[in-house]
Amino acid sequence: MDKKETFVDIINYRSSGLCRKRKFQNTINGSRSLISRLTLTDELHFHDGCVNSLNFNSKGNFLLSGSDDLKIALWDWSRDATKPLATYASGHSSNVFQTKFMENSNDTTIVSCARDGQVRVSYLDCLNRMEHTKRVAQHHGSCHKLCVHPGSSSLLLSAGEDAVVFNIDIRQPKPNKLFTLKNSVNRKVALYSIDVNPLNTNEFAVCGRCEWARIFDLRKVDVDNEDNGIVKKFCAEGLKENSLGFKPNITCLMYNFNGKELLCSYNDEDIYLFDTSQSSECKEVHKYTGHRNSDTVKGVNFFGPHSEYIISGSDCSNIFIWDKSTEDVVTFLPGDQTGVVNVLEPHPTCCILATAGLDHQVKLWQPTGEKFDNFQTLEKQMKKNASQRDEDLRAPDMLDNQTIYLMIRQLQRQNRRLNGQTGGDDDSDNDDESLLSVSSDDDSSDDDDDISYDGSARARACIQS
Repeated sequence: MDKKETFVDIINYRSSGLCRKRKFQNTINGSRSLISRLTLTDELHFHDGCVNSLNFNSKGNFLLSGSDDLKIALWDWSRDATKPLATYASGHSSNVFQTKFMENSNDTTIVSCARDGQVRVSYLDCLNRMEHTKRVAQHHGSCHKLCVHPGSSSLLLSAGEDAVVFNIDIRQPKPNKLFTLKNSVNRKVALYSIDVNPLNTNEFAVCGRCEWARIFDLRKVDVDNEDNGIVKKFCAEGLKENSLGFKPNITCLMYNFNGKELLCSYNDEDIYLFDTSQSSECKEVHKYTGHRNSDTVKGVNFFGPHSEYIISGSDCSNIFIWDKSTEDVVTFLPGDQTGVVNVLEPHPTCCILATAGLDHQVKLWQPTGEKFDNFQTLEKQMKKNASQRDEDLRAPDMLDNQTIYLMIRQLQRQNRRLNGQTGGDDDSDNDDESLLSVSSDDDSSDDDDDISYDGSARARACIQS
């Protein structure tokens, strides 16, 4: 035993489930030296569509992927990155947005949600073959996110663009509808993301087509009055009054490892970090800039054993990693050839990152390369992202109809591309070569009960040239 380490220190380590070895491992995995050396080590090829979802199991040896091709793949990535260990048809009829392992199920129970609004559960046998799949909930609109209760093998929450939050027990025939979220003028708020506090499973946060992130308590929610369950709500200080001339919304939110921080990524705006221990409506504690979140529903996440870093994809095809405390960009990775990185999944214990986007393959990043020092390219890309954002925001009134708004924005990008081809700008604009596929049945009327579903400019639809 180290002479400088007292007996009390040893008892404290053991009582909290820690040991000197684990403490050293966490220090190394969270070091800036390793993070700045992340490089592409493997590409997992199987899917025939955009990969929208990634999820490691608790040990980190298995990885799930879900795609627009309606299939789910199970990868034993550390042993064989050339082919999946198992694949099966999800049972969904439209783009798969989320796939997750249920905890304490020996990695044989998998839940998923999709653009068809269904939440499904699938059961695998001992040979990783799908035994059967069934629908456990149905949203009337796309369901982008679900979250499982930590430590539970049967409980999960889902949120959809119909503004409904379900509390689901996969052992029961029907889900429990918690509430339909409405804003201050009694209009439904289409929901894009949901996450549960990892240390307090009664608390969960939701966000959507609104500038506010709301935290609820399961024990207080009332299906007839959603305000009864709101514990706190947060909004970026500069977006509360909507002074930018457009309607901001949050595409994704995440709790950190102990639930004391809440991370929110705004569409075509920045990423903000809130301290959940502070009072409701308090100002953000950190702000992370440089990326673009415009074309699709971008994911955002923490990275590191103690959530030391912030990670996000960008419309410019790159992955940004910020130091949480200093707000500095630690590294900058070329994450997608087609143009957009949507989902980022950290390994539960090691300094390993899985990412996916409009490309059909899953990418694995490990700290095997040289230390990142290409800050000139980083600064150039950040300035380009900022100028393109400013140009897009000059559209008058930022039209409510998302289909028309998207067309205007695409024309702006085409003009930039033409200018570049005639000698204006030597940099290629990756997202200029893309168009977001939009349903023809989009209805963005102002009726209180109408919500744009498949026509939403922020739907995770595959972008095709």
